Amino acid sequence: MSKRLRSSEVCADCSAQDPCWASINRGILICDECCSVHRSLGRHISQVRHLKHTPWPPTLLQMVETLYNNGANSIWEHSLLDPASVMSGRRKASPQDKVHPNKAEFIRAKYQMLAFVHRLPCREDDSVTAKDLSKQLHSSVRTGNLETCLRLLSLGAQANFFHPEKGNTPLHVAAKAGQTLQAELLAVYGADPGTQDSNGKTPVDYARQGGHHELAERLVEIQYELTDRLAFYLCGRKPEHKNGQHFVIPQMADRRLSLDLSELAKAAKKKLQSLSNHLFEELAMDVYDEVDRRETDAVWLATQNHSTLVTETTVVPFLPVNPEYSSTRNQGRQKLARFNAHEFATLVIDILSDAKRRQQGNPLTGSKENVELILKSISNQHSSESQDNDQPDYDSVASDEDTDLETNAAKSNRQKSLDSDLSDGPVTAQEYMQVKNALVASEVKIQQLMKVNINLSDELRIMQKKASKLEKQSSVSESDYDNPTTPLELEETGSGRKGRQRSVLWQGEGSIPEDADTAPSSSLPSTEDVIRKTEQITKNIQELLRAAQENKHDSYIPCSERIHVAVTEMAALFPKKPKSELVRTSLRLLTSSAYRLQSECKKTLPVETCPTTDIQLVTQQVIQCAYDIAKAAKQLVTITTKENNN
Repeated sequence: MSKRLRSSEVCADCSAQDPCWASINRGILICDECCSVHRSLGRHISQVRHLKHTPWPPTLLQMVETLYNNGANSIWEHSLLDPASVMSGRRKASPQDKVHPNKAEFIRAKYQMLAFVHRLPCREDDSVTAKDLSKQLHSSVRTGNLETCLRLLSLGAQANFFHPEKGNTPLHVAAKAGQTLQAELLAVYGADPGTQDSNGKTPVDYARQGGHHELAERLVEIQYELTDRLAFYLCGRKPEHKNGQHFVIPQMADRRLSLDLSELAKAAKKKLQSLSNHLFEELAMDVYDEVDRRETDAVWLATQNHSTLVTETTVVPFLPVNPEYSSTRNQGRQKLARFNAHEFATLVIDILSDAKRRQQGNPLTGSKENVELILKSISNQHSSESQDNDQPDYDSVASDEDTDLETNAAKSNRQKSLDSDLSDGPVTAQEYMQVKNALVASEVKIQQLMKVNINLSDELRIMQKKASKLEKQSSVSESDYDNPTTPLELEETGSGRKGRQRSVLWQGEGSIPEDADTAPSSSLPSTEDVIRKTEQITKNIQELLRAAQENKHDSYIPCSERIHVAVTEMAALFPKKPKSELVRTSLRLLTSSAYRLQSECKKTLPVETCPTTDIQLVTQQVIQCAYDIAKAAKQLVTITTKENNN
């Protein structure tokens, strides 16, 4: 659907005139340059569409326009509207700013770190829980006030929240009230149109009962959005849901290739069919994201000034890392970009065929295979020569240096799929024992981490004593310990405490920003300063581990925020561009682990809707992140002590 832009419309991020793109889940319009950054963040951060050259469901476009016109951008720039932010030097990007690093740093801070979003109090005595926010959302969706609902969602309200007293979800309420735009917004944030209320009715049922037939039809489209998008990508056609047709399975244009199935391809298809429902859904969602990336790429290349494509780093060659996914899944997602047109079409057709089979309830028994094997099998089925799947073509993915993390990820996949397995057949004794053993392993891991942190504290005290003696004997000038970067106060997310360095807060997933104007620096902070910050990190980690041991899951988020503040302050001691590769690697591990820790802790918000097993899985990942932070901090202490003594 085309759209005529009004002259009053400006980019939400840099205020450039005539924005041509929209970020659907943020409710904003953005220009080409800012869109290039949004695309690099991934769909879990920003879902972009071109306003003119991408097909739009009319009500979805209307939802974005309504949010934009009603000031949705103020949700993401709340603290920037405070006059005090001008005094502190914090400002939004301008049209004249360079895309990298200026606009990119601002956009990452705004949407990835949520650095400017209004934060609710974190103290236990007056904190507002996710349940409270979700109940407010449940009430608000019966009205037409979209920006209120977006604000609640941005604060942690759950789109699929099941109201214990009302016995339904926000989408049931919106459908019954005929609030089409609210339904669109909820769906963007993951609301399921197929969810049944306590009476066994879906939002589609209530929309039809209320005479909201267009809304009912749109909800059905949303329910089948994934398979519809995959089918449209291959053949430009969608099923006629009005007539009861819910799937279109395209055929290969080249019949010879479609009939010439190798044994490897047949094996891949069998493995796909034997996946649990949960793992199959994950693979289908990853393929959906890859379809979106390829389609958006095509629109991007068709609408850009090709002379600038060579100089601007605006290409998104594969799916960006999602820190909420395991490293194995992220690596598999990125490898989807290697599939040529025929290989990718084969995978899409197989997924559509199996989605139809599963929806119609045709069971298949078989072992659960690794999704990675399926991707590898399909990508090799028509290749004349094998490819090296380990070559470093992709973004760095959270490292699995410790076998414990890989084991936990495997256990996580098995346990998460347990609920889906229940619908496929009885749970075996082996599956039951896997879940039971994982719960026991979680408690053991907590005990181990407690011991590790106690040992780390002891080592720090010893190193601090040694450092004090060495510094008294040393004749090194004080200037050698200066931080060569300019401090800049920034409000830390949800804590009210201050960081000291813009590049640290705006680092996104932990990467150390490259600044062309800053030469690599070999100077390091004093050992005493590093030890002092490490002790603060260790103290906060011990507090988090105690909360894990005592099952105080509501303490995870405030603990993780205190750890993030301590990590930020420690990272700020070091140069923006350290000369030492060891320092850069350790800083990267430190900051990325703190970022992942916050992401994992946020998963505990809807505690009342999660089974105990899910909380234990989150706890495992939280403990692993805490371990990585402690390890990186210890590395930095060791490196700093060694360098300062030389």
